[in-house]
Amino acid sequence: MKLHLNIAIAVAAVIFVMTAASCSKKEVGFVHPGIDMTLSDLEYVRDQIKAGDDTLNRYFNLLKESTPSDFVPKPQSRVIRGPYNKPDIGGTALFQSARQSYNNALMWFITGEEAYAKKAIEIIDAWSGTLRSFDENDTKLIIALTGYDFCNAAEILRYTYEGWTEKNTESASRLFKEVFYPCIRYYYPEANGNWDGAMMHTLLSIAVFMDDKTMFDDAIHHFLTGPCNGSLLKYVHPSGQCQEMTRDMGHVQLGLIQFSGAARVAYTQGVDLFEVADKRLALGLEYAARWITGGEVHCYGPASERGRLRYTSGFDWFLKLYNSKGVDMPALRELVARAKGDPLLKLTSYSREFLDTPYELKPVLPSAVAYPAGALETEEVSSPDAVILRPGDDIQACLDANAGSGKTILLKAGEYKVAKSINIPSGITLKGEGLGTVLVCEPTIFNSALTMEGDVEGNVTFENFVLEGAWDHAPGFDPNTGRWWRTGRLSNDINGITVIGKAGSTKNFKFKNLTVINFSRHGVYCSDVDGIVVENCDFTENGSMSIPGERLTHNIMVQNCSGVRISDSRLDTSTKGAGIFLKCSTDIGITSCEIARNAWHGVIVQDSGNVTVSGCLIEANNGDPIHIDDLLVTSKNISVKDCKIQHNNFYALTTNALP
Repeated sequence: MKLHLNIAIAVAAVIFVMTAASCSKKEVGFVHPGIDMTLSDLEYVRDQIKAGDDTLNRYFNLLKESTPSDFVPKPQSRVIRGPYNKPDIGGTALFQSARQSYNNALMWFITGEEAYAKKAIEIIDAWSGTLRSFDENDTKLIIALTGYDFCNAAEILRYTYEGWTEKNTESASRLFKEVFYPCIRYYYPEANGNWDGAMMHTLLSIAVFMDDKTMFDDAIHHFLTGPCNGSLLKYVHPSGQCQEMTRDMGHVQLGLIQFSGAARVAYTQGVDLFEVADKRLALGLEYAARWITGGEVHCYGPASERGRLRYTSGFDWFLKLYNSKGVDMPALRELVARAKGDPLLKLTSYSREFLDTPYELKPVLPSAVAYPAGALETEEVSSPDAVILRPGDDIQACLDANAGSGKTILLKAGEYKVAKSINIPSGITLKGEGLGTVLVCEPTIFNSALTMEGDVEGNVTFENFVLEGAWDHAPGFDPNTGRWWRTGRLSNDINGITVIGKAGSTKNFKFKNLTVINFSRHGVYCSDVDGIVVENCDFTENGSMSIPGERLTHNIMVQNCSGVRISDSRLDTSTKGAGIFLKCSTDIGITSCEIARNAWHGVIVQDSGNVTVSGCLIEANNGDPIHIDDLLVTSKNISVKDCKIQHNNFYALTTNALP
């Protein structure tokens, strides 16, 4: 924690998880063999097969069938793999060789038959002696998805087969360090999170084989604090929802397997990432498995039906590990039972460590902070005194006709196209029927979707609808692509809601059960207002690098305001800004909010006073969780209490006004 001594800051009952330092590789040697399995794990599997264990012998026979003695590697000097394997020049051959190298190495250890060891070495040497480069869209991904198999094979052979030579070590090291490593060393967090999950999986595997502590610690640090979609808390949210949940379940399962696979390598080396953030990995695994196997989940955005009821192999080890830790995961257990068994993944999922499990297993629970938040899942609202509007009706004309009346304008469920800014009069409530009421902004809007400016009285409520900043409310096949568009100059370039009042006369604005998403400028901008209440709202993915520029737009911007109360709300994933920016304001209370995954700071306090942040979950922000940015006057009376602050990139509380 880094504090300016001249600022009055009170911190009480706050849980800080500051950096990845506590999870780094200790100053001791690496365990070998030690990527997927230790020597003890390997011996346990071998001994159980020899003792006649029916289950393991069945998988052993399947592995033997899928490890042909006449396999011939087909190395390429340049592997070219495009999106969805088009084009494919050497990509499939690389995948096949990676898996066969691991199959043969494991068969060697179980059987002691030297032919398997020699075949694995033949495969590794063939690619090491030939492969020089990669090209096309999937360069990083194909390396990430094949590297750990090659590393596991080499690791087993190096430490269990006497025929493995120093020359073999040099050959494998060249492949890993000179060909694989340069392409993935800087990750690709702007892609969907499964990419970085896989890259960390392979980088940790290379680090173990190479005894490279620096590489190992860098991958651990990225696992905990990487930007965009690249770290665990960016990929698995506090509810358990995965970043790719609105995309398809094939990629969700891939991402979870890769993040879990990376954590497994770390665990083998004595670094437990499975406990991070209250067992966040377990939460993500169970959440996804519940949906995939036919259950229901609460999802921000529609949970994709693509790939539902299709099951990926490979979750067995993680289920067993968490059971051994006392975590009950019934949905994941069901997914594992339904998945077609991959013999290699089945055999490598056993360990002596998993023999004893606690008598009582307890479920893993989502965060209760601001969950759920935003527009309600309401189908129809009964409001007899309301003025009813339906899609296609003139919202502006209705608002003008009822200005100052105190009436409720009820937007019935449906999609409303907003072609120009809607001017909100004083004394009105604009209410929807929950997630079914969506206002979508057309490219013709200038500055703001909903606006109220000038010498206005206030007394306005926005309640229970979705204000959508993207040009299309549908999530699309790959929702991450939409984020790329919104973070550039070719974006909607507007605020969601703008309120610019007159100091001392503009009062009383309420935002309740509101969802404001995907605006390239501010989600909500309020200036010179006395009395702002935000309750149970979802402000997500607002604030990018469109004009006026990066770090100048945010999920919420509050300027020259007083009497602000924000509670039970999400202020998440601003693409280039902060969760909330408080400027020249006073008497601010932020309570029980989730402030997470923002590209800059979580909360910024600039030249403001009497600010209380309490009961909040502040995590995975790329900057500081709370940053005091004094330019002209010193912020005073800043209180932080009963918060959980974890795995942000910098200090817990900082100021740029250090003496």
